[in-house]
Amino acid sequence: MDSNRSVRLLCRPKHLTKGSDPGIHYWLVGSPFFPPLTVASFLRCTHSPSSPDLQKESYDLRSLIAKGFQVIGAIASGDHTSARAAVDAARQLRNLLHGEATDQPVIGAVSDPDSGELRFFVSESENLESVSSVAQEPHPEKIVWENGCLLHCELPIKLPLYYSLKNPTDVEKAYLQATEAVIAKLRDPQAVFILETLNKTSQDIPPPVIVRGVQLDFNADLSKIKCLAEGDDGPNASSLTCSYFSSSRKASSPVFSAENADTIQVSVHFNSVCSSSASTVPVAEYFPVEEEARLIVVDLKLDVLCYSSRELPLKYAVSSLIIPGLVDQLNILQNLMMPNLLAQHPRLKSYHFSPPGILHPVTVFYELSFGETEMKQVEVRRSLHSRLGLPHDRPLLRISNALDFSKLKNNGIVSLQKGSTLLRDVHIGIPSSGVSGGTVSLVQGSYEYFHYLQDGYNDSGWGCAYRSLQTIISWFRLQNYTSIEVPSHREIQQTLVEIGDKDPSFIGSREWIGAIELSFVLDKLLGVTCKVINVRSGAELPEKCRELALHFESQGTPVMIGGGVLAYTLLGVDYNEASGDCAFLILDPHYTGADDLKKIANGGWCGWKKAVDNKGKNFFLHDKFYNLLLPQRPNMV
Repeated sequence: MDSNRSVRLLCRPKHLTKGSDPGIHYWLVGSPFFPPLTVASFLRCTHSPSSPDLQKESYDLRSLIAKGFQVIGAIASGDHTSARAAVDAARQLRNLLHGEATDQPVIGAVSDPDSGELRFFVSESENLESVSSVAQEPHPEKIVWENGCLLHCELPIKLPLYYSLKNPTDVEKAYLQATEAVIAKLRDPQAVFILETLNKTSQDIPPPVIVRGVQLDFNADLSKIKCLAEGDDGPNASSLTCSYFSSSRKASSPVFSAENADTIQVSVHFNSVCSSSASTVPVAEYFPVEEEARLIVVDLKLDVLCYSSRELPLKYAVSSLIIPGLVDQLNILQNLMMPNLLAQHPRLKSYHFSPPGILHPVTVFYELSFGETEMKQVEVRRSLHSRLGLPHDRPLLRISNALDFSKLKNNGIVSLQKGSTLLRDVHIGIPSSGVSGGTVSLVQGSYEYFHYLQDGYNDSGWGCAYRSLQTIISWFRLQNYTSIEVPSHREIQQTLVEIGDKDPSFIGSREWIGAIELSFVLDKLLGVTCKVINVRSGAELPEKCRELALHFESQGTPVMIGGGVLAYTLLGVDYNEASGDCAFLILDPHYTGADDLKKIANGGWCGWKKAVDNKGKNFFLHDKFYNLLLPQRPNMV
């Protein structure tokens, strides 16, 4: 039965490969704050598509998907009859995840086994209707973050657990009781929640808001909750919505992403003051222990991140997002910790990520005892990459990638990286290259600009290759392939001496280094391999544009151009394959001025260079050789 319904996609659709096994392959994720039938992401079903273990799927997705997002459908492989199986599986999963009635519309999509083309169906009650149109949203980040914000809540908890030495399994019962007691406190009308903005700019900061006496439906249909009427004096949760904490900077300079979203910090206070004026006397109760017992204290730090519409009243944000999120996290940690509670206290912590291509933040629990390179942890990340459809050759879910709400930039934007004050990504906004009909291939990700005389160190005339190496290593740091500090000139020299490439007298000298030495240092310090292209003359460099374009598209790392008398950092190429016309995006380490973006751009210290400019001058010398160092991405997660 056809209908006028349409599905809106905020993400690129997932097409199954030819011959995919029948069954459920992806879950569709949306939000009650979006219009119905709006798909925000596709998450892979990883537990046997032919007969998915919905209990395991619900367990995984409950911890992964932030409150404010939910499963709204599924994709199955097969003919149109598979749409019913997709709808039924999605309904069962929704019920396990959200405990909701199944009267809301659910999407069942079918991927043609030969072409991979998706056909969408919608089911409401028992009817199954084909979708008349599918719209791809051109600006999905704007849809998500112009009308939405984040709520972040951290809650440290200590759970004292007593158990009999004769019956060690009693500790599990004690843990269950302790967890239930905390949940009861969270839902207690006497609990107090303080909300304040995390985006503390130089502008006026709205005062915090206190939410207390939460006695609402914890499973309320958020899509049907409207803003409550205003009328109370002063800020209070009865009249205020999440937009109360919205930052006015969004109007003048919108940056739509989870990293830059308005964020509301929520604090929980259990020991609220009762309204009764009657005096009370403290009472101590004594419970004698009849047999030998032991006490262990379980330290937990709940860390919940939720997504909300700006129009959601603050009290509903607490009751329908924050409290259920904290309860879920308590139960998840209980399940993870229970098996090894006595043998070894697991060090579990939740981290929030905003990986590329995923519009909503995701939450991941890591066992900190393992270490990031230990195989158990690597396998956890590899599984998450499969679930989220992320590439398996780059670290996107390491701890250093996590959103860091404790460190804010001066303009109120959440900082993902620590430390440096150096200029980043100075090529952004550089005028076009002037190549007609060319294809631009650029460095992928962020880097820092290192150049002569930085940090008060005079390397003018000899340190350009060192500075190029520092820029390259900063790229690997900012993409979280490594956590080592960018090495100084002396540390670079010490590394070359340690591997036997240079004599000890090289340390502290002003000797030049080239592409080969840079490859040795990258291999030693980062485990990064490099490809080297040798060019006999600067006149031959344009012939390497096709190869360089492929490097930037597949590897995306900065390239060092050395040889002759100068070294440069190459950030991209603009290449017209038909005409052979090309230009090189050069980051020049020979700059000696202050870190002023305008001065750097206007002076051509970062800009497009043609092999021969309009005055007939050669940028690359024809009587000099050049080596191009192309660092390769490590194949890791």
